[in-house]
Amino acid sequence: MTIPASVERQRDADRTKAEILEVAQREFARKGYAGARVDEIAALTRTTKRMIYYYFSGKEQLYIAVLEKAYSEVRSVERALDVEHLAPVQAIRTLAELTFDHHDAHRDFIKLVSIENIHQAEHIRKSDMLANLGGPVLGVISRILAAGRASGDFTVEADPIDIHMMISAFCFFRVANQHTFEALFGRDMAAPEHRARLRRMVGDMVVAYLTGTAPAGAAGPTAGSA
Repeated sequence: MTIPASVERQRDADRTKAEILEVAQREFARKGYAGARVDEIAALTRTTKRMIYYYFSGKEQLYIAVLEKAYSEVRSVERALDVEHLAPVQAIRTLAELTFDHHDAHRDFIKLVSIENIHQAEHIRKSDMLANLGGPVLGVISRILAAGRASGDFTVEADPIDIHMMISAFCFFRVANQHTFEALFGRDMAAPEHRARLRRMVGDMVVAYLTGTAPAGAAGPTAGSA
């Protein structure tokens, strides 16, 4: 079966745009919005600066597209959580661990968020897509909280945004402040030997808050494991 030329052209365009976004994400994360250059991004792809402007109109629009892609990926992970078939405690713990895993595996996302905060979310505010992207994860958390209150597992009347902030703050800080934390305290929070403990800790933390209990064995690492 012969693929129509129009379909093939669209596939080529989609592949080109995906490649541009992937390279642009690395460059913006590495150099910031001001430091990244469209001509350098073009040189690292199989396209031209002119073609980048054709697809994305300009540097700012390319940067916004990168932010949209990065945030969409983390939100898709959160939306994929099957809350309906998990007990509330397991559901909120799983959400916390999924967030931990995503932030651990996507260091460029952390850098992009840090950069955009330097710009006071100037570019995020210009994206209609990003303006509506927080709703689904808050919906997931709201359903978990409602189920936990109904079952009696959760004793705290918690706000979904507060819970989202609690989880995000822990997972984000571990990566974003990795180097300054190590310089000040002599511990690399992102080192492999600490990963399992910290991943468990973020789940313990949110569960303990919602249930009003302190998880067993949460005293921290032994002296020899730091």
